Amino acid sequence: MSAWIPVCTVDELPLLGARRLERPQGAPVAVFRNAEGEVFALLDRCPHKGGPLSQGIVSGRSVACPLHNWNVALDSGQVAAPDEGCTPAFAVKVEGGVVYLDRHEVATLAIDLPLPQAGPCRGSRPEWKPAPQQL
Repeated sequence: MSAWIPVCTVDELPLLGARRLERPQGAPVAVFRNAEGEVFALLDRCPHKGGPLSQGIVSGRSVACPLHNWNVALDSGQVAAPDEGCTPAFAVKVEGGVVYLDRHEVATLAIDLPLPQAGPCRGSRPEWKPAPQQL
């Protein structure tokens, strides 16, 4: 049995962009293509505040997180200095124009990391009450 699973074709990846691969557990995987046509895969979660890297701007071999502009290396997941941190990188192979990810990594890598929570209502959620109607 093959250790690789097909996720998309290279042509389905936007140039300088990404597609998301949802997983049964854990955060999605973002699959990127840079201007040179290289393909990379990272956990779709910035190590800073959990921003969706798949929505970031790809430049060269890095992606800028859309929340706070942290630059993350596409090949390693390492954040550029002076910031610190790393997001998991996934093994990728391209054959015949099809992009493959390692089956075991997709099933197990970083599934224990907490999913990002966004918005000002993190933690406790106040009950929403409509404004009283004025007569």
